[in-house]
Amino acid sequence: VQLQASGGGLVQAGGSLRLACAASGRTGSSYSIGWFRQAPGKEREFVAAISRRVGMTLDTISVDSRFIIVRDNAKNTIDLQMNSLKPEDTAIYYCAHRSSSGFLSKDPHQYYYWGQGTQVTVSS
Repeated sequence: VQLQASGGGLVQAGGSLRLACAASGRTGSSYSIGWFRQAPGKEREFVAAISRRVGMTLDTISVDSRFIIVRDNAKNTIDLQMNSLKPEDTAIYYCAHRSSSGFLSKDPHQYYYWGQGTQVTVSS
């Protein structure tokens, strides 16, 4: 499985960004995609996740109502819509793949495949 994260950039506080995660290879028919972030000097933390089975979304979770994870059928990506951004949201954002749709895990160790990350910088 290969993952490509994109859509990061520089945005002012209060603005929005939409990140996209494109997955290729043998993703399987039942899987989860998680978004995580890591700021300098901090541990990687969970942001949101979505579970998919046979082309349908089973469930989604997010740590913050400002962050919405969705499947974009037109682009064939898993997107993270981020609204009302704050300077503390500045981090590298990663998407990751887990070969299970049974429950949505917030533990990064449960995800095996990772994308390269995309930088999000929120200015005050």
